[in-house]
Amino acid sequence: MNTTSSSDFDIAIVGAGAAGLAAAIFAAETALETDLKIVLLEGARKPGAKILISGGGRCNVTHHRVEPADFHGKKNVVRNILKAFDEKQAIEWFRSLGVELKREETGKMFPVTDKARTVLDALLRRCDQLGVELYSQWRVESITPSESGWSLTGPSGEIQARRLIVSTGGKSLPKSGSDGHGWKMMKTLGHSVTDTWPALVPLLLQDGHGHENLSGISHPAQLTVNSDGKKIKSTTGEMLWTHLGISGPAPMDISRTWIRQAQLGHSPQLVLSFLPDEDTASVDRWLIDQGQRSPQRSVLHVLSSRVPRRVAEFIGSHASVDLSAPLAQFPRESRRRLSRELTCHLLVVTGDRGWKLAEVTAGGIPLDEVAYQTMQSRRCDGLYLAGEILDCEGRIGGFNFQWAWATGSIAGSCSAQSLLENRSQLGSRE
Repeated sequence: MNTTSSSDFDIAIVGAGAAGLAAAIFAAETALETDLKIVLLEGARKPGAKILISGGGRCNVTHHRVEPADFHGKKNVVRNILKAFDEKQAIEWFRSLGVELKREETGKMFPVTDKARTVLDALLRRCDQLGVELYSQWRVESITPSESGWSLTGPSGEIQARRLIVSTGGKSLPKSGSDGHGWKMMKTLGHSVTDTWPALVPLLLQDGHGHENLSGISHPAQLTVNSDGKKIKSTTGEMLWTHLGISGPAPMDISRTWIRQAQLGHSPQLVLSFLPDEDTASVDRWLIDQGQRSPQRSVLHVLSSRVPRRVAEFIGSHASVDLSAPLAQFPRESRRRLSRELTCHLLVVTGDRGWKLAEVTAGGIPLDEVAYQTMQSRRCDGLYLAGEILDCEGRIGGFNFQWAWATGSIAGSCSAQSLLENRSQLGSRE
């Protein structure tokens, strides 16, 4: 732990997560061979907690293909930010830090070591090589403009900085240090904050639904949120049943939509198709075809060729049909009920696992309150914003880390460049 009573820095970065670490490195590299002093201020005992626990401890660094459509946020701003530092640049950057990445079948990019520690150690090592100072357990309590730039106060004293980068995250995974305090400080400086809610979070299902018996089973699924009779959003991917409800890529991606609809006072419905990209009619035809080919095979046997056996039994129970019946003796009404249950199974969602298990935050500081070319605040000169504190979040698969690297790189390099340009202007006047 570092402590200070009063220190002057050229650039102070609040929050040593993914965006903050990237900002520190890019600022220091931009100011290479100068005497710019850069400090990272981290409220937690150790930096990079989210990096270490992401991707099941492996850290999904980025995705092999990143598009604006992968994000919820103002698309033209997101597009320009991603263009400034894209996934290919991120992969090369990590290679330069000594971290080789591998592409998995899903398109996710992980370190070849399969260890998140590899990623964090490389970022911290580069900060150290560049002379960036790191103050852990230095929680910034307030930020105020000062004559020289910014004054930051906390339990450990006061810091003066000419430029300020705020990358304090949102409210997801509060044990990592993200508790929404950054938004409160930004509000005092004139920024606004949209409604916020958990995103990429497991969902809870009504007791007695039967999901408890499927805990640990995963399979492909298509999930659709309907609200007020309209289809709001649909997503396809793996789904994992848990003793409390559902998790995995598809449920976590759709969670922000269900939660938002509920937050707005609607009564959203979550509909599950066990056979993605098929409808009730096509499944009904498939069952008829199977009956013609193998009339003596049981319905359960045939169904188990498409979904796990325990899931097939679960579906049969909800459809109130006898799965032990041979296809030749399976009544038309039973077949139609089964076809509908396979494609339009209603999941009664009662809530979500909350901030403690949410991977990211939906909402934040509006993107139109920053200049995307520099990530500088449009409300305060010399203040830059990066990462999850902004109103933008990506789907599951490494997209939120890409957002952190992109916004952090721009904020870091541009804040340092602005100081160097000031020096140049002052020098020319002399």
